[in-house]
Amino acid sequence: MKDLFAALCLVAVLEGLFLFAAPLAWKRMVEQLHALSTTQLRTYGGVVMFVGVGVLWLVRH
Repeated sequence: MKDLFAALCLVAVLEGLFLFAAPLAWKRMVEQLHALSTTQLRTYGGVVMFVGVGVLWLVRH
């Protein structure tokens, strides 16, 4: 449970960093994401999720 909480905190730090460091680029990215279909968003989300799990597995083992 402690590792999960730490991971969620790191996600919050990274998202906050992007918003703080490059707010205009973040806005443009969100506008581009808004233009994508639901299927495309789910596909991209799934790919990012599985890549993240794969890299985490490699790092932890």
